[in-house]
Amino acid sequence: MGKPRWIPLEGAANVRDLGGLPTLDGRRTVFGRLLRGDNLQGLTAADRRLLVDDLRLRTVVDLRAMAELVLEGPGPLTHEPLVVHRHHSLLPETGRLTDVAADALLPWQNDDLAASTTGPVDNYLRYLQDRPDSVLAALRSAARPDHGGAAIVHCAAGKDRTGVVIALALSAVGVSRDAIVADYLASGEVIESIVNRLLGSPTYAEDVSRRPVVDHRPRAATMAGFLAALDDRFSGPAGWLTWAGFSSEDVAALRTRLLD
Repeated sequence: MGKPRWIPLEGAANVRDLGGLPTLDGRRTVFGRLLRGDNLQGLTAADRRLLVDDLRLRTVVDLRAMAELVLEGPGPLTHEPLVVHRHHSLLPETGRLTDVAADALLPWQNDDLAASTTGPVDNYLRYLQDRPDSVLAALRSAARPDHGGAAIVHCAAGKDRTGVVIALALSAVGVSRDAIVADYLASGEVIESIVNRLLGSPTYAEDVSRRPVVDHRPRAATMAGFLAALDDRFSGPAGWLTWAGFSSEDVAALRTRLLD
């Protein structure tokens, strides 16, 4: 697969292009169509110019919870007239927010899951169970970005929630499983920078600091286990997508968008 195409930004640590990934039928995903990233709150003016002007970013698919949007803000790209912000939280929402307490448990706040070898996989499956509507909406936003430009899918770290949606998107267009796992693992190359950025935010600092950096590093067994669980329960990611209501037209739009 080669090294993922990292996009160097001053205000984000985990942004990369999903082009160049091999499919089972010998094709490659196209560069400049789908990006993945971490929290975009710190983007500088130079970052925005690179993303919007040079890379033609037109759609932001934001997977953060409403609590995160309230506490952190929707992000500087919302001020770009060419960019559309689409919010699809993967966490249950109560519709209430008191002081600094989040309505929903953020992915790293569940100590029982963090201590379990199957915990991260269970967490990923819970996104599909709790918010299939948001998962499908995020995939549709990636398949049909606004104004024909690139789309970026992001959350806070760009690893867990983003990892699930991206894995499903890549599976739907036939990217090899090894390539999907390798792309997921690539976030580990910048995990120290990701954690340091989250530690600088009052929204995330206390919870992130409770565990060492090594505990935040993505593991191949997590993504492989998630995909294997879909194999067992739905005959694969494509089976879950069909069960959840992602139509053949949706798949075709995603394939047209992402493949050469």
